[in-house]
Amino acid sequence: MQDAALRLKALMEQLLGAPLPVRIRAWDGSEAGPPESPVLVVRNRRALRRLLWKPGELGMARAWVAGDLTVDGDLYAVLDVMAELVWERGEDARTLREALRDPDVRAAVWGLVRMAGPPLPPAPPREEVRRRSHLHTKRTDRRAISHHYDVGNDFYEIVLGPSMVYSCAYWDSPDGQGGTLEDAQRDKLGLVARKLDLKPGMRLLDVGCGWGSMAIHAAREYGVSVVGVTLSQEQAAYARKRVAEEGLTDRIEIRVQDYRDVTDGPYDAISSIGMAEHVGSDRYLEYARDLFALLKPGGRLLNHQIGRRPRRDETAYEIDEFIDAYVFPDGELAPIGGTVSSLETAGFEVRDVESLREHYALTLRRWVANLEADWPNAVRLTSPGRARVWRLYMAASALAFERNRIGVNQVLAVRTPDTGTSGMPLRARSWR
Repeated sequence: MQDAALRLKALMEQLLGAPLPVRIRAWDGSEAGPPESPVLVVRNRRALRRLLWKPGELGMARAWVAGDLTVDGDLYAVLDVMAELVWERGEDARTLREALRDPDVRAAVWGLVRMAGPPLPPAPPREEVRRRSHLHTKRTDRRAISHHYDVGNDFYEIVLGPSMVYSCAYWDSPDGQGGTLEDAQRDKLGLVARKLDLKPGMRLLDVGCGWGSMAIHAAREYGVSVVGVTLSQEQAAYARKRVAEEGLTDRIEIRVQDYRDVTDGPYDAISSIGMAEHVGSDRYLEYARDLFALLKPGGRLLNHQIGRRPRRDETAYEIDEFIDAYVFPDGELAPIGGTVSSLETAGFEVRDVESLREHYALTLRRWVANLEADWPNAVRLTSPGRARVWRLYMAASALAFERNRIGVNQVLAVRTPDTGTSGMPLRARSWR
């Protein structure tokens, strides 16, 4: 008798204390749940064992990456309805130990154990990074960056498109229909350059230069000399090739170098786009002070960084398990207030903060569409598990930006000299 889906639905609702907002399709072909709802496909009993051995986000992530759990239909719809139930119960959600005091919850867990079969824990997918301490030494940061970025430039070409910019674009319209992803990324690079007030002959340090897009844009369009630093060997090789093809080797130097090892300041301007998330909360003030020391008096820093919402108890903040294990090992998000405070403590004068939250949601949806449109090739270039990681990560992140669970901000700061002359226009948003 094919009834696994019905039994699974009943047990899940008993465990969660709420109706299941998705339709379940089980390994035996059975289905249960609202007929018009998005379909969560539990492909085998191993998915249950993963959830039982690691309840919560990491267990679900392991099942997804391994292919034990998938979605039939709109991935965004499933993530949206599941988020409220699993991930967004808030800081006051019961812990598992507290929940197990409830006899109904214990009964549901034992029911799932019986359905799951042999009790041995499945091995984590090979794409998972083993847990480490978040010390953010030069060595551990280099390993973390390599895990995230050294997965093949061809794969990133599929996801990012010709611009090869791995940070949010700058869109003209709320629906993202005003132009291409490449247009919007070019506009973002131009926005950064205008905020930094780049002019011919200036020296720009691009921290976390990626595949060289900002460096090339600044040198080609604004006539500046650029030093770009990255910890990724693959990024550096790709960026140097692009620089040579553009005929800009006399103005752009790409280094495989930790920003903490840059000693050839002062620079007229510094761009740090999507890099500070890798720094770590314990190192952030050090990061801010290092960049302050590398700027000449009057020089500007543009810090483009994803931020999270503040918690009532900041000491209770924990790094997202899925992101830490599969996407950005050792990556940490901070509230925008903490970022601004650290920059000010380091000596900067913060002159402008602009939220680009909606822009990142639009960008991520374009990246997901790129990945899905060339899925067989993406799998061939990496692995099925790695491709599933990126699809889940980017789709979930798009929803997180849309629902205001996380944001992204450009902070413009100046190393204002003792004279107090900042060099900023009186009407700060003139770069528009």
